Amino acid sequence: MMAGMAPAPPAPASPPARRTNAERSAATQTRLLDATIDCLVELGWAGTSTTEVVRRAGVSRGAQVHHFPAKEDLVLAALEHLLMRRIREFEETFAGLPADQRSPAAAMRLLYDHCFRDTFAAWLELVVASRTDPALHERFVQVEERFFDNALATFRAMFPDATADQEFARVALGLAFCVLDGLALNRIIEIDGRALEMVLDMFNAITAPYFPHAPGGSS
Repeated sequence: MMAGMAPAPPAPASPPARRTNAERSAATQTRLLDATIDCLVELGWAGTSTTEVVRRAGVSRGAQVHHFPAKEDLVLAALEHLLMRRIREFEETFAGLPADQRSPAAAMRLLYDHCFRDTFAAWLELVVASRTDPALHERFVQVEERFFDNALATFRAMFPDATADQEFARVALGLAFCVLDGLALNRIIEIDGRALEMVLDMFNAITAPYFPHAPGGSS
């Protein structure tokens, strides 16, 4: 720099990129869905109101009505959003295990430890509510069917040899979910954790012969 010359002013910072309408809309929906799940877990179905969801999400009532006109729309969308997210998280966690640890027992353990907790509490609230609400029941069953089909596709991709028989794959996954539902329900009412661990271990031991080519399966 030549003597006596003032340093050049710093270049102005680039303004932050503006979000598109689609991005803003998606962010609003995510805040609403996350707040809805929090309400279901903490307050239950009866205590979950659109007013409380809007307050927790920090959005306007008009934004909520625009995206989800009724409480049922909001709650069912939130549940499906969370269930699908749990499937993705499960897939990523399972894929991150060393190849020699990707067993059916490991899959059950991941589901029990990570997927059948807050998700289950929200799901259980809707199961009970839908028992006496025919409209909610019909739509809840549709969400459940989509979730099961997605979970089944994941299950078959994980264990293609054992699940080549499509009927066996559906029954096996249904049985696993029934066991996990029961374990999660007993965990809510604080049954001795050691007893629940024994049930999980026994289930894994009984089903291992059906997965002979998976790590830990019977030869």
